[in-house]
Formats: sequence, structure tokens, C-alpha cells
Amino acid sequence: MSFPLEAALLNVALLCILTVPHEFAHAWVATKLGDDTPEREGRVTLYPPAHIDLMGTLILPAVMTLLGGGMLGWGRPVNTSPSRLRWGLNGLALVALAGPASNFLLALLCAAVSVTFGALSSDVREISGRAAQLSVYLALFNLIPVPPLDGSKLLIAARVPMVIYEELARFGFLLLLVAMSVTNLGGYLSHFTFRITRAIFNLFY
Repeated sequence: MSFPLEAALLNVALLCILTVPHEFAHAWVATKLGDDTPEREGRVTLYPPAHIDLMGTLILPAVMTLLGGGMLGWGRPVNTSPSRLRWGLNGLALVALAGPASNFLLALLCAAVSVTFGALSSDVREISGRAAQLSVYLALFNLIPVPPLDGSKLLIAARVPMVIYEELARFGFLLLLVAMSVTNLGGYLSHFTFRITRAIFNLFY
């Protein structure tokens, strides 16, 4: 098995693991704010198939890793109804931020595992360290204000006209693909991911 294929398989496996609590966090916060839509759609669960998107969680991350184009991926979006949420659009912002917040918490947990058990196994140290880094990356990536990412919901909460949001949604996937492939967006994300991950690991030394 070649190294790029190994990296692709590892990235997809870790993305699946990290995506589940990310989407669960959206669903859980929405439910706590009074919207039962995620519960009715079976999203308030840690059961992986409920949150994994075939294209966004499996195929695209693998292809992007193999092509060296940076990580690009997401889980199945959690549907919410702002009219049902406590505090309306402000509540929607909290729901949107819950996913990235869960990734930062997961990064802390993975870093703690890497530092605590890394001396016992180099594989544990490397994989948990990679998981911490990827979790930070996912948090930052999901804050990009382009559908279907979480940052796009912040546009709605900021009262951006729906016509603008709808146009972004039409071309969201293409915009992300182009931005990650032909601009330095991936480089910026990697830079800040490295710095934040290093700061998290420094908490345990």
C-alpha cells in the first residue's frame, strides 16, 4: 500500500470519527434550544451512519488527500428550524458554533491521549496527534462562510439577505473546491491549524 493511500484511508477514518460528535453537537444544542427537528430526523445520536455523508465524509476527503489538495470534507448537515429555536437566528448561531466547538474539545482530548499514552506506543502518539490536528482543522474549515459549512449559518444569523445565501448555496461546493485547489486557503488553514494544535499540546507540558 502506497503512502498516499495510507494517508487517505487514515484521514477518512479519522474524519468519520470526528464528524459524528460534531454533528451530534449541532443536533443536541438545537434540541436544547427547543427545536425537535433533529430529534425527529434521528440526529440526536452518536450512531455513525446517521451523520456520515457519502460524498463529504468518504469520497471527497479521500480524493483530495490522494491529489494533495488539502483536506475537504463534511458530515450530513443537521436540519434546524430557526422559528422553533429559542432566540431565533441568534439560537441558530449557537447551533452552528456547536460543531466547531466540539472539534476543539476533541482536539484537547486527543492531545491528552497522545501525551499521556504516547510513551507506551508510538502508533497511539502519532494517530491521536494526527486526530488532534485534524480536529482543529475541521473546526476552522467549518467556519468558512460557504454552504454547506457551519460558517454559512452564521451569515443567516447575521441577517445577510437570503438571496445572497441561496446563490452561495447553489455554487458552494464549487467555490470550496476552487478555493482549496487554486488559492492559498488551504495553506492558511494549515498554518493556523498547526499553531493552534501546538498551543493545545503545550497545555499538557
